[in-house]
Amino acid sequence: MIDAHCHLDLYPDPVAVAREAVQKGVFVVSVTTTPAAWSGTKKLAAGHKSIVTALGMHPQLVATRAKDMEQFEGLVPKASWLGEVGLDGSPESRESLTEQADVFRRVLKASARAGGRVLSIHSRGAASAVVNELRAHPDAGTPVLHWFSGTLRELRDAIEVGCWFSVGKPMVCSKRGQALLEKVPKHRVLTETDGPFVQSNGQPDYPWDIQSTEHSLAECWKMEPDALRSLVHGNLQRLQSRG
Repeated sequence: MIDAHCHLDLYPDPVAVAREAVQKGVFVVSVTTTPAAWSGTKKLAAGHKSIVTALGMHPQLVATRAKDMEQFEGLVPKASWLGEVGLDGSPESRESLTEQADVFRRVLKASARAGGRVLSIHSRGAASAVVNELRAHPDAGTPVLHWFSGTLRELRDAIEVGCWFSVGKPMVCSKRGQALLEKVPKHRVLTETDGPFVQSNGQPDYPWDIQSTEHSLAECWKMEPDALRSLVHGNLQRLQSRG
């Protein structure tokens, strides 16, 4: 099982969640929202090769945390994944879009200087702007658009610039998301929970809850669940070999 976008450090008991994810055989990309959180969150992965800690600068926090970018840039050489990074054009974050774009460019440039990284990217309400920045920084690494919610045209543009996609329950369980998934290249897809933000029956989703997403995605693509899991596992192996 693969959870390519999960906020391990934001669960009430992150140590217990990390331990159980390892016990249940889940590969977890543990994303962070600020560079200050990276070192502490990385301790959750100590001794566990199945947990990767991504260095993040969440776009919704840029308005108050842009000063942390110097710390972020200093840590990039130590991180194999970057995330959660990107742009947020939703109403509550729109006023900081110009500053967000400056920060995102610095993220992409730092990634390129380090030889390229896998990037877990937030693009809500700003998919076109994200794609434009990726097009302008082709050496930044491999972009993985987390919880993509753009238009079909934006999806085509994202595919054209080489984006991958991490897909969670909200996407596979909505008609709009399923319409997008019909156009997404299957060889560029990973599964994600986005826990603890995504919930089921009033409870946060955990990394091992990815099984329900696997089954829904397999049904959407008319595949057997085991075949879907094998596909996603192979995708992850190829992605990690690219960097």
